[in-house]
Amino acid sequence: MPDDPVSVADDGPVRTLRLNRPQALNSFTVKMHGALRAALEAAGRAAGVRCIVITGAGRAFCAGQDLSDPAIAPDLAPGATPKDIGRLLDDHYIPLAKQLRSMPVPVIAAVNGVAAGAGANFALNCDIVIAARTASFVQAFSRIGLIPDCGGTWLLPRLVGRARAIALSMTGDKLSAEDAARVGLIWQCVDDTAFADTVRTLAQRLAAMPTKALAETRRAIDGAIELDFAAALANESRVQRELGRGHDYLEGAAAFLQKRAPVFSDR
Repeated sequence: MPDDPVSVADDGPVRTLRLNRPQALNSFTVKMHGALRAALEAAGRAAGVRCIVITGAGRAFCAGQDLSDPAIAPDLAPGATPKDIGRLLDDHYIPLAKQLRSMPVPVIAAVNGVAAGAGANFALNCDIVIAARTASFVQAFSRIGLIPDCGGTWLLPRLVGRARAIALSMTGDKLSAEDAARVGLIWQCVDDTAFADTVRTLAQRLAAMPTKALAETRRAIDGAIELDFAAALANESRVQRELGRGHDYLEGAAAFLQKRAPVFSDR
């Protein structure tokens, strides 16, 4: 529906979730959080969905939190009690970040325009980030006296190192999509004219791959960050043992030996 804060469309095994508040640069409200999390949950349950694309309607991807939303809008009257922003994170942003990083299928952030504040870090929580050349990333929190959230303090130094993470967060400077790709913040920057086709090609490619193995790849890499080398090796053995019993490994190995295209189905 046109007024839904998140629209849903399927292209074969690929489901696109489009943030749909273009008049507000797709900034987050409590209502949009609810719609997005429900759409992610539904996509995760749908057996036919093998890849998810998240993008924005209009000229922005997501401008972060809508400061006019009643859940966070400050009462400017003298002596008024401040809103509990921590509760907003506990109830909405933390569950969203955890949900993205535990989806049973690959998730692509197709950043079509500005991604600012929590909108930037929301994108970085996805498995692969592709941005149009005219897109940009802004850690806008310092401009309103806050710190990066939606996982930003964890993600940024791991993606671009401490020096860049602190400088981007303190200054709130805009980072172009091209520079974001250059420093390793995102996977790829593509020309606007090729953006839609590039996203669709990658999504369809991932959808044809062994979905369960891709989800386990994300889990193993994320988990290894907190492990020592020996523990990471042990975890690789445990996961490979499980995947080696699955249909997709047997199908992939058979297809390789028989010189044919595999048909994967595990999820």
